[in-house]
Amino acid sequence: MSMGLIEARSSVVVIIDHQAKLMPAIHRADDVISGAVLLADTAKLFAIPVIGTEHNPEKLGQLDCRIRGHCDAVVSKMHFDACADGLLSTIAMIAPAAPRELIICGCEAHVCLLQTALSLLAAGYRLRVVASACGSRSPDDFHLALKRLDASGASIVNLEMVLFEWLRTCDHPHFKRVLARIKARSVDRRGGEGLLGQLRDDVG
Repeated sequence: MSMGLIEARSSVVVIIDHQAKLMPAIHRADDVISGAVLLADTAKLFAIPVIGTEHNPEKLGQLDCRIRGHCDAVVSKMHFDACADGLLSTIAMIAPAAPRELIICGCEAHVCLLQTALSLLAAGYRLRVVASACGSRSPDDFHLALKRLDASGASIVNLEMVLFEWLRTCDHPHFKRVLARIKARSVDRRGGEGLLGQLRDDVG
């Protein structure tokens, strides 16, 4: 399936299991959680629906509060595949008129994210998997999951692809706010501004 640029008006965000007692075990957990938080935060800026899932929350805790606070709905689940516990009906309820494209990220990439994503593909949705907001305990498991998702028809993207395609132009009214959020995360991750600093200077 060919997929072009990501349209903000046709996006629905699904965030899988970034939970309090799970994230400490995830490889590069701080980077993964900051990516998911930025995705959820920016989605709400664009009035894009956000759905979260929580696997066995009594044992693993709730979604990170910075994500949960942006969710239009949260699906509690016991199956690894969130579609088996109501995700499909929740998508239909939250975004009944939305085109069939989802922006998805989650943990663990090779278990709950993978099984949920495969079911969403089988249900006819087009998927953009935000790799920079996904994680597993093992880097090998993470990369195998992305390889399988890519072979299954999902489009593997990074966070900045999504955000800049939602914007499309530096004349967008949200451009400076989105850029500031990306820049803040970039400084936290790499200790420098690079191109983002130049973009800020260029747009004033």
